[in-house]
Amino acid sequence: MGKGVFQVPTAINEPIKSYAPGTPEREEVLAAYKELYNASVDVPLYINGKEIRTGDTGTMAPPHDHQHILGTYHKAEKKHIQEAIDTAIQAREEWANLAWEQRAAVFLRAAELIAGPYRAKINAATMLAQSKNIFQAEIDAACEFIDFLRFNVEFMTKIYEDQPESTSGAWNRIEYRPLEGFVYAITPFNFTAISGNLPASAALMGNTVVWKPSDSQIFSAQVIVEIFKEAGIPDGVINVVYGDPVMITDTVLASPDFAGIHFTGSSHVFKDIWAKIGTNIHHYKTYPRIVGETGGKDFIIAHPSANAKQVATGISRGAFEYQGQKCSAASRAYIPKSLWSDVEKFLKEDIASFKMGSPEDMSNFITAVIHEGSFDKLASYIDQAKKDENAEVIIGGGYDKSKGYFIEPTVILTKDPKYTTMCTELFGPVITIYVYEDSEWSQTLELVDQTSEYALTGAIFSTDRYAATEATKALQNSAGNFYINDKPTGAVVGQQPFGGARASGTNDKAGSYLNLLRWVSPRTIKETFVSPADYRYPFLGE
Repeated sequence: MGKGVFQVPTAINEPIKSYAPGTPEREEVLAAYKELYNASVDVPLYINGKEIRTGDTGTMAPPHDHQHILGTYHKAEKKHIQEAIDTAIQAREEWANLAWEQRAAVFLRAAELIAGPYRAKINAATMLAQSKNIFQAEIDAACEFIDFLRFNVEFMTKIYEDQPESTSGAWNRIEYRPLEGFVYAITPFNFTAISGNLPASAALMGNTVVWKPSDSQIFSAQVIVEIFKEAGIPDGVINVVYGDPVMITDTVLASPDFAGIHFTGSSHVFKDIWAKIGTNIHHYKTYPRIVGETGGKDFIIAHPSANAKQVATGISRGAFEYQGQKCSAASRAYIPKSLWSDVEKFLKEDIASFKMGSPEDMSNFITAVIHEGSFDKLASYIDQAKKDENAEVIIGGGYDKSKGYFIEPTVILTKDPKYTTMCTELFGPVITIYVYEDSEWSQTLELVDQTSEYALTGAIFSTDRYAATEATKALQNSAGNFYINDKPTGAVVGQQPFGGARASGTNDKAGSYLNLLRWVSPRTIKETFVSPADYRYPFLGE
């Protein structure tokens, strides 16, 4: 078989289409939306390349139109999870031994399928399943997913190229083996790109995967399965299961061949999984890799020198795009007293201009939150803020779930910097603002750092370079992704590797080579060309 040192295509970020009125992409995605809305899908488990229908089903509905059923999905029994594990173990040897460029070709093909023939379908599915407006769907399900697949191939080659020094007498080399066992991927509802990347990044490095998508994202996850199949991922490499998350996780973690978890979701669930791994540690063949991106209580802090209009825009976008359902969404803000009246005025103007409703109407900026549980939680916090003396709902505060789970973009003003909604992750279109005295800038930086258990994203707005520098230093442990004069959302693959620490996760930086390193187990090989034939060293001479 021919050999070569192969150069992969240079990774570039996928251009974002505009979907402006009259554009072909707008018409194409609306047609795909209507087709998927009017169809009914039956989503099976996908194990060893086979579709498995158990008869125990759940339904899927758009959050913005919850009485409309998009289809059903099949729930796994324990035996199906064990089958997925056994399949992943059996498929590992052949997949791990496949030449790296062959694995790369599969995922590069997947990227081009998304960029071309599947773009409208995966965007429309994300609009329906997760109530994303077209822009939020485009930057997620199309562009970010494509970027993950392209850049991961480039990152993989850079990892393989990282080799130790050798001498004339010995050749030193490192081979980057996949983990010994299988990887478990648990993915969230809010990003289709994350849902695809978590199993794909581990598989790219030669691992086989058992993948459990969120129940609220199965409709668009099924499109990912279609793409992976068409791209040529062999049977058994990525096995997809749905159903009881506790049963699935417990079955996976009981396997001695469990080698790692790639997780995005809540901090509480991740900590519980970590504890279970610890309990089972003597049972495993290797120490499992534990990689997780979890919650956030992300902040914006404005310095008195900041531009009030820019601060207001940062809040409008950072807090309310995709209804605040981003791990990186701004949910607490600290505004100096001298700026507050202007920021409040601009913020009220912005939010008054928001339209809310179905993503099919592309004039809508805001759509629905993901499900009734999220709706009820958010409504309870809003209601409490209306009652509390140390809080005031100054914008929004309305909600209605008669047709869809709609929460108005809500701004709470508090006099207590440790008020509940300044500290608790809500994951919705609610931001709480604390107005501080201009003279207390440095103390407020300490307050930002000490208020939350999380450390995912944060932003500072300032035209004073000394203040920006002070904030960057004071908040170095408060956010894994830190923004200066920008909203704390919108990390781009290859540009802002994403992840946080503290209760926000293991900070393994999706969208960089750092994440891929977690899915390999390096082996160092030293080959000596002429072996010594005498044990004696010179120092032993008389």
